[in-house]
Formats: sequence, structure tokens, C-alpha cells
Amino acid sequence: TCFNQRADDPRYQKLTFVLLGVATPTQLIQDAQRTPFNIGQAIQLNGFQLHEAHPLLQGLADRVAQPQTVLAQILDWTGGQPFLSQKICRLIRTLNLEIAEGEEKRQVDALVRSHLIDHWEAQDDPEHLRTICNRLLNNPEHAKTLLSIYQHLLLSGRILADDSPEHTALKLSGLAMQKDEYLLISNRLYTEVFNATWITATLKQLS
Repeated sequence: TCFNQRADDPRYQKLTFVLLGVATPTQLIQDAQRTPFNIGQAIQLNGFQLHEAHPLLQGLADRVAQPQTVLAQILDWTGGQPFLSQKICRLIRTLNLEIAEGEEKRQVDALVRSHLIDHWEAQDDPEHLRTICNRLLNNPEHAKTLLSIYQHLLLSGRILADDSPEHTALKLSGLAMQKDEYLLISNRLYTEVFNATWITATLKQLS
């Protein structure tokens, strides 16, 4: 109604509505005859680029010799995923981890493996990885199909993207992203956590 009022009252042009969440428009439409999504648009959100993550350098400056190099190593693991990137930066501070020049890759790799990848179910606090897992498995009828597609993606590195519900579900989970015409796993950390062993064990549980 507010959108339609713009034609008659210019004050309504000052209003902008933003719907934030993880869903497709078709999931939100209850009545196909009365839907607001014909006047809206979806926005693809991407991870931090190095220059966009510069505010995080402030928290690293008094802990590491080369903050920008450390941040680049963090983003190499997270693909710029905001929550994971900030979580690793916070770990460096809370653990009082001092990273000398030349030690950035080795120490960031060790930190990520020990505090995020190894025994990830127990260390996933605040919850992030379990949320992805739950999104993949919350519909038992489709979980096997999703995991099969993801398994192919993991082995191949990339697959041609389409608009299928399965590809959309993988993107909405955060596990996969679309770049040009291809579907890719969103970051290195996810490939290590949701690896071939995890897929095999999860498929076995679903059987």
C-alpha cells in the first residue's frame, strides 16, 4: 500500500523497507495473488574483501607484528565470512596470541585448526557451523540429495550453477556461493569441517 501511494503522495517516496533474512521470495509468499515481492529485489551479500575488513586491524595492532598480513591469512580461511573473520580476530586477542613477523600463516593455520576445525561441534560457540549443518539436514526428504550435490561440489571444486531448489538451499545455508555461472564452496574452513568424512558419516546416519 505504501509503495502504491508513491504515485499520489511524494512523501511515500521517502520510505524504504528492507527485509533481512535467509530465504527465497517463494518461501515467504503465502498468497500468490497478494505478494509484495513483485516490487522488491534480492541482494547478493558477499564476504569481506581485505580493504573492507580494515576496521578489524585495530584489534590486531597490539597483538601481532604485521596485522595486515595476519588479516589476509584469516580471510584466506574464511573467504571474508563476517562472523568467522571476527571470531578468529577475537580468538587472537582473548588467547593473547602474539604472532611474530614471518609466522603469520603457520600460527593462523594452527589457531583455526585447534579452535574451529578440530572437534568443531564442541567448539562452535556462538553457534555457526551447527546452523549450517541444521539447514542442510532439517528436511530429511531432501537432505540426501543436498549432500550428494555438495559431495560432487567438494570433489570437483566447482559445478555449474542453476536455479534448482537444491542449489538455492546450498547457497542459503551459507555453505556454497555462486560466482559467475559456477557454484563454489564459500571458504576453506567449510571444506575442512564439512569434508568427505563428514559427508559419509552424515549419509550413513540418514540411511
